[in-house]
Amino acid sequence: MIKLNKLLFFALLLSFFALSGQNSQRIFKDYTNRNTVVKITTNDGVYLIKPYSKKIVETAFIPAGETFNPKSQAVVLTPNGTVFSVNEKENSITLTTKGLSVKITKIPFQITYYYKNKELISERKGYMKSDKYQILDFNLTPDEILYGGGARALPMNRRGYKLQLYNRARYGYETDAPLMNYTLPLVYSSKKYAVLFDNAPIGYLDLDSKKDNSLQYQTISGRKTYQVIASDTWLDLVNQYTTLTGKQPMIPRWALGNFSSRFGYHSQKEVLSTINAFKKDSIPVDAVIIDLYWFGKTIKGTMGNLNFYKDSFPSPKKMIADLKTKGIKTILVTEPFILKTSDRWQEVVNAGVLGKNKLGRPYEFDFYFGHTGLLDIFKPSGKKWFWNIYKTFTKNYGVAGWWGDLGEPEVHPSDMIHATGTADEVHNIYGHNWAKLVYKGYQKDFPNQRPFILMRAGYSGSQRYGLIPWSGDVNRSWGGLQSQPAIALQMGMQGLGYMHSDLGGFAGGNLDDELYTRWLQYGVFQPIYRPHGQEEVPSEPVFREVKTKALAKNAIVLRYQLLPYNYTLAFENHVNGTPLMRPLFFEETANKAALTNDKSYLWGHDFLVSPVVKVGLKTQAVTFPSNSNWFDFYTDVKIAGGQTKEITLHKNYIPTYVRGGAFIPRIKTIQNTEAYSLKNFDLHFYYDAAVTKSTGKLYNDDGKTPQDFEKGAYEILRFYSKTKKQHLIIKITTQLGSRMTFYNKTVDLIIHNIAKKPVKVRGYNFVWSLKNNTLTIPVKLNNSHPKSINIKLSSQ
Repeated sequence: MIKLNKLLFFALLLSFFALSGQNSQRIFKDYTNRNTVVKITTNDGVYLIKPYSKKIVETAFIPAGETFNPKSQAVVLTPNGTVFSVNEKENSITLTTKGLSVKITKIPFQITYYYKNKELISERKGYMKSDKYQILDFNLTPDEILYGGGARALPMNRRGYKLQLYNRARYGYETDAPLMNYTLPLVYSSKKYAVLFDNAPIGYLDLDSKKDNSLQYQTISGRKTYQVIASDTWLDLVNQYTTLTGKQPMIPRWALGNFSSRFGYHSQKEVLSTINAFKKDSIPVDAVIIDLYWFGKTIKGTMGNLNFYKDSFPSPKKMIADLKTKGIKTILVTEPFILKTSDRWQEVVNAGVLGKNKLGRPYEFDFYFGHTGLLDIFKPSGKKWFWNIYKTFTKNYGVAGWWGDLGEPEVHPSDMIHATGTADEVHNIYGHNWAKLVYKGYQKDFPNQRPFILMRAGYSGSQRYGLIPWSGDVNRSWGGLQSQPAIALQMGMQGLGYMHSDLGGFAGGNLDDELYTRWLQYGVFQPIYRPHGQEEVPSEPVFREVKTKALAKNAIVLRYQLLPYNYTLAFENHVNGTPLMRPLFFEETANKAALTNDKSYLWGHDFLVSPVVKVGLKTQAVTFPSNSNWFDFYTDVKIAGGQTKEITLHKNYIPTYVRGGAFIPRIKTIQNTEAYSLKNFDLHFYYDAAVTKSTGKLYNDDGKTPQDFEKGAYEILRFYSKTKKQHLIIKITTQLGSRMTFYNKTVDLIIHNIAKKPVKVRGYNFVWSLKNNTLTIPVKLNNSHPKSINIKLSSQ
């Protein structure tokens, strides 16, 4: 009777879960605990489940008859020794860490993931196979919001979309571009977990497009492997993901400055005259980017020459050297397409470094720029050939950085064969491996130089190769601008923290001074400041009309003044994977409206920014996070957090606010980062009586040598505030790396929102401004000992 009841019970379970969409066809057989890996055997294959840490667990399914492929293009983390505690019951096995746990239900078979006993996600049907795709199928809860899938011009909440995983350029896009240059097999949930589908070939990421509470990963081939990542906070969740896939190296400090760029400079004379115009107008600039005219006179027919076209650039070495004396770095564009009409066609054919057709011959095809082949960067000889181009121009010419364009690749025939697979198997990792070959080349041949690698396509983990992404050929329109904050916010969450746009817009001949101004004002508070566009309308501020030029100059000057703050954000990104641009829900996790808000965002921890993305607005609604009071960056007007407020707009700037209690380090205006120094800088403190304690920091190194922090060649200034009754105490400490030498600094401590003259500042002279309600205290740091400034305030 007992056996009969059990059989009846399991039969009922089977019928129930079949109705609820779970996989009743997969039958549990047994399991083996190998400490670091648990093997689950079923009737149709094997699961390998292993913890990387208490916050990351990997699951791989190997169908019967297949062998496990351990090679990942995304993951670099080695498991940290975490082992599962295994608890078997009659119908389940639970694998537990101090964070994540995995429950395997035997009948009907199901895998469910939990974090600290809270259910995150479960396999619905798990692995399936259709005529075209291999599928991993999961359950979602009805209320969760989904992010990820790479760079897309879509709303913040991407649930309801079926996202193609095939890197593809989208020329002239605006607010609706579901397929673009960076398609990542990564999903984040508002429940603070992420799933990385660790497989490179093309496919789809279906974020509940059928409205049946399902998540599906579909691929043509490859690994059936995924990692579940979970945490208590958004910042740590991104940290865990970038720990798994690799952290972004520190970029050169000059890369945070202003770029002179367009499509394109036709000659050496044009490059030099443009840079001279910046100097004449005292508009800061650090680098010039030279597009495809450096190797040919025309757009078509010359791609692949990869040598200076001497008619237009008669003395390139001298040009680059002269620019360097002015503090200007030279960046050249390269593409992986070698045209049959180029000077190097026979060279690459003889070297055997092009993708092949089924007969083993170079695959030739037509695209916009001409009749071409495509470099096989997966082939060792192809990597070597391409790197030698970079090496030559870096070493012999002094080129400071590289732009890799068309790297999706823009055209990539499916039947092309590469050294490691077909085009469709390696398409999405082409840009990723292109960045890798440049990055590894620098490590080998230029170990003391931080690379600058600007790429139009990449993959999960590309950040570890120093890749700097941009959002492609966006339309020069208000619609083009409107999509940019969400793209950058999403990509920052996905590890690519330097996602940015062609400031001013790229595509089309739309001369709109208000649009240009608002885009450049937004650019101050996004990762890379690079105006760029088709040459029908100048992208450089020096060639705009007088009023527009002045407004653009103000924005660029502010960008440079904020370099100490921004470079510290770069450091936080390097160490913790922290995005430079952060969605409001990173801070307000319980605020449902914040979960889909892309109208305002946090720049670092302490700035709240609301870009102006529509024409002719006089006012704009700004949401102020509730955990702080906020001070207008330009007027110091205080606004209480926890409200959405209609703000009057000004043509000179976009709505920008500083968190109460924040420390904002700034420098005086410089022409470029060659003059960057912390021997004298301003430290702005935004006093707020409601904040009794606060902290801040400033990171510094030489701005150019790889791994300065890891080598001990750095300093970190830390700032502390403490308010008790009528006393405000500011403390400054210096942390020196083992290879850093202290040097004297003069800091102008500028304290905002001091409505009355202080009674005294013990041991320091000070100036109090009634007009600005600011208190300025010169502080000399003559040694690395802590400095304490004790201010007795008047009753406010």
